[in-house]
Amino acid sequence: MEVLVTGGTGYIGSHTVVELLNKGHKVLIADNLSNSSKTVINRIEEITENQVTPYFIDLVNKEDLDQVFKQNKIDAVIHFAGYKAVGESVEKPLKYYKNNLESTLNLCEVMENNGVYNLIFSSSATVYGKPDSFPIKESFSTKAYNPYGRSKLMIEEILTDLSSSNDKWNISLLRYFNPVGAHKSGKIGEDPNGIPNNLMPYITQVAVGKLKELKIFGDNYNTIDGTGVRDYIHVVDLAKGHLKAIEKIDANNGMEIYNLGTGHGYSVKQVIDAFEKASGKQIKYSIVDRRPGDISTSYADSSKAFNQLGWKAEKDIHDMCRDAWNWQEMNPNGYE
Repeated sequence: MEVLVTGGTGYIGSHTVVELLNKGHKVLIADNLSNSSKTVINRIEEITENQVTPYFIDLVNKEDLDQVFKQNKIDAVIHFAGYKAVGESVEKPLKYYKNNLESTLNLCEVMENNGVYNLIFSSSATVYGKPDSFPIKESFSTKAYNPYGRSKLMIEEILTDLSSSNDKWNISLLRYFNPVGAHKSGKIGEDPNGIPNNLMPYITQVAVGKLKELKIFGDNYNTIDGTGVRDYIHVVDLAKGHLKAIEKIDANNGMEIYNLGTGHGYSVKQVIDAFEKASGKQIKYSIVDRRPGDISTSYADSSKAFNQLGWKAEKDIHDMCRDAWNWQEMNPNGYE
C-alpha cells in the first residue's frame, strides 16, 4: 500500500514508518517539523535501507496538503500530526483546539475530495477521563479533563460522524496508553522539546546528566507504593499495532476503536527501579504535589485488538527501559 503518515518524523510516527517500510509499504510523510527534525528521515532510511518521501508542510495549509494527494496514489493515511503536551494545552487551549481540529478537518476534506477513505487516527487513553474500574475497555464512557484530551475526543466524534455519513469511510481510532522505549538500533527515539512532559524521557535525561532530578507528582495515591500507575507500552509494539490496523482497514470494516496497551500497570517507582537495573544508573528524585487532573491508575484491556487484529504487546518493562536508555546514551542531545 501507499501510506501517508502525518507527523511521520515524530516519536511514534517515525517508529511506525520504519515498520511500514520493513513490511514493503511505500511511505510518504507530511510533517511541519514543529516537534521533530529532518534528521529523522535519514535515520529511518539507514535503519530500513528504504527511501521515504517527505513533504515538509503544515496540514493547516489545505492547498499544500491537496498537492500531496494530487501527486501520489495514496491508499491510506495514518494521522499522528498534532500538538500533544497536556500542560501546554491547559495554558494555551486555543492553540491546541485550532491546530488539532483544523488540521484534521483539512485532512478529511482533502482525503474525501481525492477519493481516499482509509484513515487510522492516533488517539489517546486520556479520552477515558477518570474510569471507575480497570482494566479500561473501549466500551467505557469518555470524558477528557484537559484541552489536549478534549481535542482528541472531539476529533473522535468528528470521525464517528464522518463514518456515519458515508459508508465508504474505513476508520480506526487507536487509543494509546503510555508509549516508551525506542528502536533497538538507537537511531530513533523520543526527543521532546524543552523539559519532557512524559516520565521515561525525563528519567533518561536525568540519567544522562541533562536534568538534575526527577519530580514525582504525588506519592499518596491508593497504589502499590503511593505513586501513579500507568500502562507503559514499547513504542515498537505500538508501531506494529498500526500495521495490523492497516491490514484490517483494507478489508472495508467501517469504524472501529482499539486500545493499544499491555494490560499491566507499573508505578512510577517501579519504572525507576526497572530503569536503574537496565541502565546501571541511579535516578535521583523528589516528591512534589500531585498535578491537577491526574488519576491514580490507568491500564488497558487490549483484548479487542488481539481478537480482531491479531495484535498484542510483546516487549516488557525491561525492554522499554533498556531501549530508552540506549537511545539517550547514543544521542545525549537528541537529534541535535
